[in-house]
Amino acid sequence: MLTAVDVRKHFKGLNALDGASIDVQRGEIVGLVGPNGSGKTTLLNVLSGFTRADSGRIEIGDKKIDRLPSWEVMRLGIGRTFQAPQLPTRMTVMETMLCAAKLPTGESLFGAFLRRGKVREEEREAIERATELLTRLGIAGVGDQPATDLSGGQQKLLAMGLVLMRSPRLLMLDEPAAGVNPSLRRSMVNLLKGLTQGNEISMLIVEHDMEFVQRLCSRVFVLDKGVVVAESKPSELADNPRVVEAYLGKSRATEPASAAPTNAAGESR
Repeated sequence: MLTAVDVRKHFKGLNALDGASIDVQRGEIVGLVGPNGSGKTTLLNVLSGFTRADSGRIEIGDKKIDRLPSWEVMRLGIGRTFQAPQLPTRMTVMETMLCAAKLPTGESLFGAFLRRGKVREEEREAIERATELLTRLGIAGVGDQPATDLSGGQQKLLAMGLVLMRSPRLLMLDEPAAGVNPSLRRSMVNLLKGLTQGNEISMLIVEHDMEFVQRLCSRVFVLDKGVVVAESKPSELADNPRVVEAYLGKSRATEPASAAPTNAAGESR
């Protein structure tokens, strides 16, 4: 589905990405983790066309996309959300969803005036699609409310809905669980897993909540200083010294097992 090889990006002497390589298979949910400043969001920006890589190869399927602008990348089936959703202040949730719909006939001046029947059909289908997605996301009851009146967690769900209106092949989520209450995080895991059933969609998820990542992802890439330092199953991350070093520093990563902290009974914990 997605292949990125030796991707590099420099900002005024800072190596934000220094040869990062990842891949996502069809129907797979892949995590991208790492300490703050490791280059995770920069990598999403490069993969989605918002930032152009200095070098490297990025492909979706068999098509090279590393020189395409974001709108062309989106048309090829890559959608993404951002850490902080930016929603219109004077539109309802349903109106916001409809703005993201595919309306090829009504988007042209010729079609809007001369093919009104087709335009109405597309609008009806868009409303049905938006209603279905809002129900699936668990926010159907707020369709008439202003989009900016939603809670932080609901706004993140709405942001997912906007991307899903375009029926992407690959969905990239930037910290979807950040600031979301525990109950909604649990339901979000089931929601995202459901979207990938039957290889309907693939996902690449940047997240700091490791419990969320372990419950959701089949594979995880660990990024540190712009380099992928590990690729493993989520359950194996804590046993990888390079991962521990990335998060806690080299001295902690090289401590002998006997130096592990113990509880009051003298048992390792």
